[in-house]
Amino acid sequence: MPKTKQLEDFATQVRRDILRQVHKVNSGHPGGSLGCTEFFVALYQEVLDRKDDFNMDGIGEDIFFLSNGHISPVYYSVLARSGYFPVEELNTFRLINSRLQGHPTTHEGLPGIRIASGSLGQGMSVALGAAQAKKLNNDSHLVYSLHGDGELQEGQNWEAIMYASGKKVDNLIATIDLNGQQIDGSTDDVLAMGSLKAKFEAFGWDVMEIKEGNNISAVVEGLKEAKNRTGKGKPVCVLLHTVMGNGVDFMMHTHAWHGKAPNDEQLEIGLAQNPETLGDY
Repeated sequence: MPKTKQLEDFATQVRRDILRQVHKVNSGHPGGSLGCTEFFVALYQEVLDRKDDFNMDGIGEDIFFLSNGHISPVYYSVLARSGYFPVEELNTFRLINSRLQGHPTTHEGLPGIRIASGSLGQGMSVALGAAQAKKLNNDSHLVYSLHGDGELQEGQNWEAIMYASGKKVDNLIATIDLNGQQIDGSTDDVLAMGSLKAKFEAFGWDVMEIKEGNNISAVVEGLKEAKNRTGKGKPVCVLLHTVMGNGVDFMMHTHAWHGKAPNDEQLEIGLAQNPETLGDY
């Protein structure tokens, strides 16, 4: 229980960071960031076998790729609070010449960032290539990736998904943020994709679901189960059921906060629902 409380406190602080980052510059994507907070906290605090010193090659450690790069606020917060760079640097989010651009990029040399992920649909291909490189290097560590459900409307994903199972890339765990929302509305209204579970299974993947994607204990347990499923001839897909805008009541269950910053009053309401736990930057 103490460990669970620590992770929950970590997640609460990350939600504060997300709100404050996008509010300061009146720009950014709080909805998906809030929805994936528990995933990032579980991944970086409990699941990833990672080194303290960041190295771009990622040899001898698990590595992670964020494909839906617009949820950079949650990524930056968790990276900073996991020791990759000073927490105070969150103050520079989306400013000119900042290392913390709206979509993560590599040319600023920000520790923790291995690919630029502004254009959707490319992360699966990158993660797949990295996973194959680990096999070629006899590196037994894993590659994790995160993708939006709406992002799967991009065709390049399905070429990579087909290739991954065809080549038995079984050191890859791809998580899909299944919140049913994208920038223009619900995924069903924009372009219904049917059962993603059935689709991934038809493409030869081992598919599992985390029904409570905003429950930190459930996410930790689910990601550890996904890890146990690797090395058995199939890539692993985790369908993570989340709520967009989770933790801030007026942002939840709607696409309206996909890419919209809160005003001063809304910020105070959101922060009141997520009291300071680890210390604000």
